[in-house]
Amino acid sequence: MKVTTKKAALGGFALLGSVALLAGCASAPEESGGDGGDEALDFIPCMVSDAGGFDDKSFNQLGAQGLEAAAEELGVDPIMVESAAETDYASNLTSLVDQGCNAIVTVGFLLAPAALESATANPDIDYISIDDTVDTDFDGTTDADNIKPIIFDTAQAAFLAGYLSAGISQTGAVGTFGGMNIPTVSIFMDGFAQGVEYYNEENSASVKVIGWDRAAQDGSFTGGFEANDGARQLAQGIIDQNVDVLLPVGGPIYQSAAVAIEDSGREIALIGVDADVYETDPSVAPLLLTSIRKGIDVGVQEAVTESGNGEFDTTPFIGTLENEGVGLADYHDWADKVPAELDAKIQELRDAIIAGDITVESYLAK
Repeated sequence: MKVTTKKAALGGFALLGSVALLAGCASAPEESGGDGGDEALDFIPCMVSDAGGFDDKSFNQLGAQGLEAAAEELGVDPIMVESAAETDYASNLTSLVDQGCNAIVTVGFLLAPAALESATANPDIDYISIDDTVDTDFDGTTDADNIKPIIFDTAQAAFLAGYLSAGISQTGAVGTFGGMNIPTVSIFMDGFAQGVEYYNEENSASVKVIGWDRAAQDGSFTGGFEANDGARQLAQGIIDQNVDVLLPVGGPIYQSAAVAIEDSGREIALIGVDADVYETDPSVAPLLLTSIRKGIDVGVQEAVTESGNGEFDTTPFIGTLENEGVGLADYHDWADKVPAELDAKIQELRDAIIAGDITVESYLAK
């Protein structure tokens, strides 16, 4: 278990038109310790990472940035606890409760069971669940009254990435693999495959998706979220099937995919997830076609700020293309390789999904 306390600004990391992400952004309190001249706010915002850690350059890192931004706005010091394994989740939450946390953010689908247990035992603490609705009885409602889910229908943005990938592929094969077959991972892979299917239908093409079977709802998975040789070998196996676009879904495993791409000696486009990986990890920037982004940082900042101001709202937030909670990053170094007509088509498809003219299937779709 790794514990850190810090008060820091968000820095320069902007994501998805931040003010549009969540409605009703609360203002900072009049009494704040931020400038040292007034009484400090009696509020401790906290966060537990999943096993990927806060330096994953992905969703844990975005969550931490959102927490830090909220703490800066409120003029308080956050506490962040990093999990090394799933077995740390419950004890890390207990540690934060014992330290007097008023709001606790849990980052990731796998933390949901421990979050529910902790929230049920501590009804006076505000809980914010990233990537899970905490609906264990599947009745359509969150199982504790003090939990706010922040979730993302990333299938919509992944659909666009799939269409884009099929459009630039020269080999007629694109690939994907994930960390574990859980909904927050497979939603990317399935949306990606739907976009490729739509491209094939519209263009009488036959681009193959390696690594995901929509009918079976199963595919290629590393079994975890570590950037290790096993992830590299899995990526290599997919690359060996002649793909020229690769979408790894699962925090740091994209780093192993990047190594496999570089070792191949071929031009293979990498697609990032969660953050704009071009910005968060310049070491892989030349490989990136785009990233499928989630506004985790902005969502966390909003919810924690509301909690600090006594305005906590547990209504679930679902990020979509329409509210800019999900989207595609810029093409960056690949911009000159994406034909103008293909880029225009991506924008057209985005508008059609928002209008409801194209339905992208996912477990979050209404």
